[in-house]
Amino acid sequence: MKFVDEATIRVEAGKGGDGCLSFLREKNLPKGGPDGGDGGDGGCVYLEVNEGLNTLVDFRHARLYRAKNGMPGMGGDRIGKKSDDLVIKVPLGTLVYDDDTDELIGDLVNEGERLLVAQGGFHGLGNARFKSSVNRAPRKTTQGTPGEERNLRLELQVLADVGLLGIPSAGKSSFIRAVSAATPKVADYPFTTLYPNLGVVRIDTEKSFVIADIPGLIEGAADGAGLGIEFLRHLSRTNLLLHIVDASQDPDDVIKDIRTIEGELIKYDEKLSQKARWLVLNKADVLLPELMDELKDEVQKTLDSDIKIFVTSAVTRAGCQELSYAMYDWISAEKKEREEV
Repeated sequence: MKFVDEATIRVEAGKGGDGCLSFLREKNLPKGGPDGGDGGDGGCVYLEVNEGLNTLVDFRHARLYRAKNGMPGMGGDRIGKKSDDLVIKVPLGTLVYDDDTDELIGDLVNEGERLLVAQGGFHGLGNARFKSSVNRAPRKTTQGTPGEERNLRLELQVLADVGLLGIPSAGKSSFIRAVSAATPKVADYPFTTLYPNLGVVRIDTEKSFVIADIPGLIEGAADGAGLGIEFLRHLSRTNLLLHIVDASQDPDDVIKDIRTIEGELIKYDEKLSQKARWLVLNKADVLLPELMDELKDEVQKTLDSDIKIFVTSAVTRAGCQELSYAMYDWISAEKKEREEV
C-alpha cells in the first residue's frame, strides 16, 4: 500500500433537531395543552486511533465526513432521536491541525484514544417547554443549532524507539531487514526507500522495540532536495537515532557523509540534531578487519566526540545482534529513567 503521511479533510457535525409545535387534542380533553417535544442532538465527529492502520491513504479518496442530523421533536411530548456520533479511524501517531488557523488540535499517540473534532448541534426545544401559569398555550419553539464544521490537516508521525538515517545506499534498508521482520525494498541504486518502513526488533519473546527507516538524505535535504525532508518529521518521535554509514568508501568520503547528515539535521531542526545518536559503520564485509579497525579509530578521532560507534554488516549480519542488544538496553534504561522522574 502506498504510504501517505499527510491529508486534508473536511468534517461536518450534525445539526440539532428542531423543537415541535404541537397541542394535545383528544375528545375527552378539550383543554389538553401544548405537547411538542424537544429535538435530538446532532452527531459529533471524533477521530479514533486504530493501531491496525499505518497510512493516511484512505483520506486521499474520501475527503468529506458528515455526521447525521438530530431528528425533530414530535407531538405527544416525544423527543426526537439523537444522531449517532461519526467516528473516523486514524493511525497511531496522527497530528491533527485546524487547516484554516494552523492550530494543533490534538496528538493521537495511544491505542483507542478519541479526539472530538466537531461538536454536534444541540437540540431545539418544543413548545411544551414554554408552558407556564400565564401562558397556557405557548406557540414558541426553538430550532436546533448547527453542528461545527472544520477543515482538518492530518499529519502522520510514525512512532518508533529508534530511527535510521543516512545517505541513500548506506544500507539502512538492508540493516532493518537484518535485525527485524520488515522487508523493505533493497537494490543497488539510490532512493529504493520511498516511504518509512517500520520493523519490530525482538530480543526474546517479551523484549522488543520498534525501529523506523526513512528515505536517504542528500546534501540540501533540509531545503527540499531529495526525498528525506518529507519524512524527517518521523524522527522527532524517536528516542535514539542510528546513523548508518557506508564504510566501503574512501575514509574521506565516510567523514564527508557523516558531516553532511549532521549538517542537514541541524538545518532542519536543532532539537532533532541534539537527540542521542549512534554511528554505525556498515558493509564491514567488504573490508579486512584491520582496515575496519583503522577506519573506526580515524572516524572517532576526526569527530572528536564521545559518540558511540558500531561496526556491522547487514549482509552477513555480523555485529547486528550485539547492536540490537545495546539498543534495547539503552531504550529500557531511558524508559525507566523517565518513569522515575
